[in-house]
Amino acid sequence: MAEVAQNALTARAEALGARLPPLVVKAERIAATVMQGVHGRRRSGQGDAFWQFRPYLPGDAASRVDWRQSARSDRVFIRETEWEAAQTVALWSARGPGMAWRSRDTLPLKQERAEMLLLALAALLLRGGERVRGLGAPRAFIGRAALAPLAGFLPEQPPVPSDPRLPRHARVVLFSDFLAPLEETRAALAGLAAQGLRGHLLQILDPAEETLPFAGHIRFEDPSGGAPAPIPRTEALRGAYQAALARHREGLAAMALSLGFSFATHRTDQPPELALLALFQRLEAG
Repeated sequence: MAEVAQNALTARAEALGARLPPLVVKAERIAATVMQGVHGRRRSGQGDAFWQFRPYLPGDAASRVDWRQSARSDRVFIRETEWEAAQTVALWSARGPGMAWRSRDTLPLKQERAEMLLLALAALLLRGGERVRGLGAPRAFIGRAALAPLAGFLPEQPPVPSDPRLPRHARVVLFSDFLAPLEETRAALAGLAAQGLRGHLLQILDPAEETLPFAGHIRFEDPSGGAPAPIPRTEALRGAYQAALARHREGLAAMALSLGFSFATHRTDQPPELALLALFQRLEAG
């Protein structure tokens, strides 16, 4: 039953991904721009310790097929080693009302920028032969043709970054505004760290969330459905707001470091190539 459910989820992701060509094309274009200035990731060689069997996927070399295991079934299986498991990169992007926001029409939604960066990073990793996995996905994605199915899986990702099936020592990259209370973020990161996972956090904010450029009487509404907050003189709060955001970021950076993660920020009015290059270089550096 579990295999049937996984196959159904994969088929649904592939069907949805096929309907998302603009997002995939944008991600591919950004990845191609960044790829011009980087080289493939260095590899230390294959490991010997057996990790698992997985079904053969398009793009797998025939030399990696385990014919003995395949003979026991009507499917073809690949034998994976523990070193390969360590090269898995798991990606997650936040969704929800807070991410579906922008301060002006000329900017992308935070969720759109998060998903585009996620897919662009996946495109770079897939081109380098790495295994890419969406948190919560039944299997890893490999090969350049896997980008569309990965895009289709994004709506299926868990609301909180977690996946008990990830191989130990996999790398994790999380895209979110990370504006939730620090305790909530710490709980999620601690769960990943307890699995032996390390990685990177990229905070994505709209420029207005950094600068609070408003003035006069403003009625701020909670995208999650909470009570609105009317502010008579918004400009008077600007200094205190920016100081609070700075403290929150300092807390995120310190928390991430203590749990084996790095932390960086990105604004939706900045070129996505800069954030993508920095993330890819961090992964190359290990």
